Amino acid sequence: MIKKIKIPRDRKLWMHVFALALMTNVIPGTLIALAQTNVTSVLAGIINSTTPLTTLLAIMLFFRHEKIKSHQVLGLFIGFMGVATVFGIWRGLGDNAPWAIGALVIAVTFYGITYPYTTKFVFPRKARPEVLAALQVTFGGIILLPFFIMGGIKKFEFMPISIISVIALGAITSGLAPIWHFRLLSIIGSSITSSVAYMTPIVAVTVGVVLLGEPITWNEPVGGAIVLAGTAISQGRHLRDSLEIVD
Repeated sequence: MIKKIKIPRDRKLWMHVFALALMTNVIPGTLIALAQTNVTSVLAGIINSTTPLTTLLAIMLFFRHEKIKSHQVLGLFIGFMGVATVFGIWRGLGDNAPWAIGALVIAVTFYGITYPYTTKFVFPRKARPEVLAALQVTFGGIILLPFFIMGGIKKFEFMPISIISVIALGAITSGLAPIWHFRLLSIIGSSITSSVAYMTPIVAVTVGVVLLGEPITWNEPVGGAIVLAGTAISQGRHLRDSLEIVD
């Protein structure tokens, strides 16, 4: 259904959504795109799964939505051990470029900050999810447009499959997904919503190994499992409380 929704003229809302576009679309998107030229999609996906941990860390350090609890500290510790296992720190960084790994970590850190930032600064402005999604994607496009014009795609062929793929990606990942994201975030909060990152390593490993033929070492899935265990421990109580609220 197509609905006509009025865009609010709240300057503070626009300012905060502009900041969200930077922290969600522009900076992480650019860093991940650059990093994946030097690391496998499997490793990138597993690092991305640490988003719930960076979200929890951001809440505890900067946003103070809740007090630090023992199970949260334990979960963070286990999660960081999982990250260390993914990296295989006992053998160095291997063939992975240090700057690329650093870029992925920075990107995930920004993702973690955006969840509590949204609940604290954006939701109090009482804007609809559709409005927030439209503004965020629009601001992100405006910021990146000059860079695209100056040094974007050097040669573009208007192939039907390419156009269809871009439209599909735009409609789903930049259209529907942000709307669902904001709706879910408003219902169950930043800590649990960030847990959608659990699916990232599963998809990344499947696509990377099956379709792209990328190599995988034993420590990557083992470390990923440890990360998920740490996140489950740190957020288990939040999940139970949120489910009770939804019910």
